[in-house]
Amino acid sequence: MRLFAALREIAGASHVEATGHTVGDVVDDLSTRFGERFGQIAQVGSFVVNGERAAIDTPLAEGDEVALLPPVSGG
Repeated sequence: MRLFAALREIAGASHVEATGHTVGDVVDDLSTRFGERFGQIAQVGSFVVNGERAAIDTPLAEGDEVALLPPVSGG
């Protein structure tokens, strides 16, 4: 599991282990570990599985690389 920006800061690491059958399960697992703010940010961010955009209900297989990208604002 790769984390970026605010999610990385909340978790205190850019890579963490997580379990789940779907992207949503993984987000729930990490939200339980890292708190409500982590979950709020992750829910509105983007998900990438093995380099491809994914949805919250995307199924996962063992060994998949999941990245959580928080929303960004431009200027």
